[in-house]
Amino acid sequence: MSELSRPVSGVEGPARDDELSLIFMCCHPALDINARVPLTLRSVCGLTTSAIATVFLVPEATMAQRLVRAKRKIRDARIPFRIPPKDALPARLHDVLRVVYLVYTEGHRVSQGPELVRADLCEQAIRLARVLHELLPDEPEATGLLALLLLTDARRPGRVDDQGHIVLLADQDRSRWNRAQIEAGSALVEAALAQRKPGTYQLQAAIAALHSTAPSSHETDWREIAAVYGELIRHEPSPVVEANRAVAVAMAEGPAAGLVILDTLRANPQMDRWPQLHMARADLLERLDRRRDAAEAYRLALQLEPPEVEREFIARRLRGITR
Repeated sequence: MSELSRPVSGVEGPARDDELSLIFMCCHPALDINARVPLTLRSVCGLTTSAIATVFLVPEATMAQRLVRAKRKIRDARIPFRIPPKDALPARLHDVLRVVYLVYTEGHRVSQGPELVRADLCEQAIRLARVLHELLPDEPEATGLLALLLLTDARRPGRVDDQGHIVLLADQDRSRWNRAQIEAGSALVEAALAQRKPGTYQLQAAIAALHSTAPSSHETDWREIAAVYGELIRHEPSPVVEANRAVAVAMAEGPAAGLVILDTLRANPQMDRWPQLHMARADLLERLDRRRDAAEAYRLALQLEPPEVEREFIARRLRGITR
């Protein structure tokens, strides 16, 4: 079980195979569905139990128990350490794609620490997505995931300024975005959608393509983005997806329309503990000139102890509306 205590690295050959073998072992169908992805994040990427608990919006003690039980199950059931045969890949594909997506998510927005981005995790996730696409070139969701990561990562150079402060999408210098990645990702998502088997990652990639190919935030097709989010909810009925749809609706129809959706989501206790929900509400309240309510929403976000770089961003926004 020593493999489960450290991240495995490598880009090709045996090292790459070890990494994939570990992912597939952790995503074995015999394991509890609620433990497969967290165990992989812990074992393959070395994320702390605290960070994983934050990703899944559960207490750290709960996550720790899930991980211990999953490791015991691997040992007792003697689950093999290998990449399964091709005919067995589809049964584990959903969890494996989810792992790679969450590895990228953690790199794209670090849940703990002083930086917004961990480039090593972003690059690890993109590498793994490429390998999965090579293993399953005709699987549209594997293609869609690679497209999504490339399109999202293309915007990485514009997400922080020279001082390391967050730069919102509307304010980013789009000339800094990686055009080669945008072209590659756009071609991949078109190829995936052409198979007419839409799924979560293809639809997210389509949204990312609409963002990445728009000349500016003002010229972005927000109505189309809101519509694609509506379709995405059919495949992934998640309050986080609904929150993202709310932001697109706010851009398309005005901040009041988006705020109605976000205020409804506050009834979900998990969402009310999510700092990004309160940050999004604060932004819309500020645009509606409800500065006192916006300040309260920013304070709520700060009380939930978001990562350091986001705390600094919230504090700056709060000072701007209370001075």
